[in-house]
Amino acid sequence: MQMRRRQFLQAGVAAGAALVGTAMGAGPILAAQPKAGRQVPGIYRIAVGDIEVTAILDGYIDLGVDLFPDAKADEVEKLQLANFAAVGDKLRASVNCFVVNTGEKLAIVDDGGRNLLGPTMGDMPAGLAAAGIDPAAVDVVIATHMHPDHIGGITTKNGAAAFPNAELVVHADDWDFWMSPENLAGAPDFFKPFFQAAQAAGTPYVKTVRKIGGDEEVIPGVRSMALPGHTPGHTGFVVSSGADTLLIWGDIVHSPLLQFAHPNWSIAFDSSPDLAIATRRRVFDIAETDRLLVAGMHLPFPGIGNVMRGGGFKFVPASWTHTL
Repeated sequence: MQMRRRQFLQAGVAAGAALVGTAMGAGPILAAQPKAGRQVPGIYRIAVGDIEVTAILDGYIDLGVDLFPDAKADEVEKLQLANFAAVGDKLRASVNCFVVNTGEKLAIVDDGGRNLLGPTMGDMPAGLAAAGIDPAAVDVVIATHMHPDHIGGITTKNGAAAFPNAELVVHADDWDFWMSPENLAGAPDFFKPFFQAAQAAGTPYVKTVRKIGGDEEVIPGVRSMALPGHTPGHTGFVVSSGADTLLIWGDIVHSPLLQFAHPNWSIAFDSSPDLAIATRRRVFDIAETDRLLVAGMHLPFPGIGNVMRGGGFKFVPASWTHTL
């Protein structure tokens, strides 16, 4: 059997070479152009009823396995091998953002991290440009929460509003927590940069900020959904039009590799780990039971798909949408 397979492969290669030679004529085959050396912008669109949602990739972040205190080393390696992931102490996570265009309002849900957490993020402006989206046309910037990889990009490196005509929408509990000078002063030294980043991002929007609760209409077709635990005001946003619904769930999951299989494995950045775990399990149950389409900021780009049960839970990426 092994010899037959080898002979088959060799025959296939020879036949392919003969076909190429016949098509191209005699002589060497030359490359048409130099290699690009970089990836194309990460842009992907879907329709949610009459609403158009564009996923834009801001970049990625490598999370240390040690950020998941309950993770067992042997189980992590088992999951890495089973999912064809690199074995080691790093877990690569996408940083996704979502543009929601209702036809009347243009909103952005999270805007990446600019360069606040290193050079592997900050592609959002280029992605917007490639998608033909003018920052000046954005009406609303929506924050799932105020961690730097989610709101760093709402300001420029010079401290100005990156979306000069937009209001900032954020849960009141998150705004009040992160924008508090007292909380900054009392935070441990290692955590102070999180407060500083949030306050730098929020300051240009102080006059236009709209603080919301966990069940409010943000714009027609988009409603907030309280998903507490990761931060005090961590919030998801439900996009609905006609019979279609999409839940943009923020940071319900940081490592798809680990947390679908083990929903009880929290990340060190959770402000209330037990509550974050309960929220994750609740959202997984809702998504699976209702066959709800979900979008996440750290799911593999474009970060859109479904949740199913099986060995815990599993993420099923949505198929490519050929038409809108």
